[in-house]
Amino acid sequence: MMAFDDGFRALSEKDRLALLTLARRALEIYLRESRLPQEPFDEPALQGPRSVFVTLKCRRKLHGCIGVLSGGSSLGENIQHCAVSAANDPRFPPLLSDELAATRIEISVLGPPRTIDGPGDVTVGKDGLIVSRGVRRGLLLPQVAVEQRWDAGRFVEETCVKAGLPRDAWKTGATLEAFTADVFGEDESGRDAT
Repeated sequence: MMAFDDGFRALSEKDRLALLTLARRALEIYLRESRLPQEPFDEPALQGPRSVFVTLKCRRKLHGCIGVLSGGSSLGENIQHCAVSAANDPRFPPLLSDELAATRIEISVLGPPRTIDGPGDVTVGKDGLIVSRGVRRGLLLPQVAVEQRWDAGRFVEETCVKAGLPRDAWKTGATLEAFTADVFGEDESGRDAT
């Protein structure tokens, strides 16, 4: 396991595989029976509450990304909920049963957020960002800045935009937070590629 600077401990390979399996099983059952599985969570890593995002890519294209920030539900419950919600992400057509085999699951388990002052406190590729002001909040995962080839300044600006705020809202009263994440997913065959 790997430890991040903020004390957040990454999951074991066994835990990661259990979470990927849980997410895929939730999608299979939902697409077949329109319900979530009602199974106990035996793995210790699935018991406690944790913030998580589930990203679905169908034929290598983004098909949904939904997450929850902590709350009272267990990590296992959050994974199932987010997987099914990502399959129904309103930005995309709903995932169909015949698309599941071509769909890869990526899970991001978030570490605790820490307040930062600005782009100078952001490490691209390591930090994800949250910008909030009032009821508006935007979150971008650490991998987004790398995929989009953004520097720290652009990453902060785009997180403000995601929150529905002006690009410079972090300078004018919005709260800016960074977090680390344990990011893992399936390879093209649908197996764990952590």
